[in-house]
Amino acid sequence: MQAFTKASILALTLSAASLAGAQSVRTEKNMSLDLANRIASATVAACSAAGHNVAVTVVDRAGGVRAVQRADNAGPHTLEASRLKAYTSASAKNTTLAMMEAAQKNPAAANLVNIPGYLLLGGGVPVKVGNEVIGAVGVGGAPGGHLDEQCAVAALDTVKELLK
Repeated sequence: MQAFTKASILALTLSAASLAGAQSVRTEKNMSLDLANRIASATVAACSAAGHNVAVTVVDRAGGVRAVQRADNAGPHTLEASRLKAYTSASAKNTTLAMMEAAQKNPAAANLVNIPGYLLLGGGVPVKVGNEVIGAVGVGGAPGGHLDEQCAVAALDTVKELLK
């Protein structure tokens, strides 16, 4: 009987270890270079069509830069603004325009502006496959964050078939 008990304990231990191992490895979707370049190009094109010279940064799910494009005549500040907006959006899994508005209206959210690397201006939009955020696009340079966001949304619409 003691041998049965030891064997049972060993079997339970191995089963528990197997379950723990299965839970410790995750599979996640992420931003490919090709997709990032397509989004960046489409965003610059959307803003250019509206008469705005912008910079666009596309980041992966961890906020790492995958693609950057700067339109002719876009100001030098637009590069960093687009990167920060993309990082903020990917990190928070939300648009930076929505975050800015929440910070302005809700005193509890006002401290979001103090998070290092966050920029709460419109123009950062998460890139999603279903409900999973795989990255974000950040746009800087249009005369208003809402216009930056419109360009990003228009660009994402052009690649929606790739986000399934």
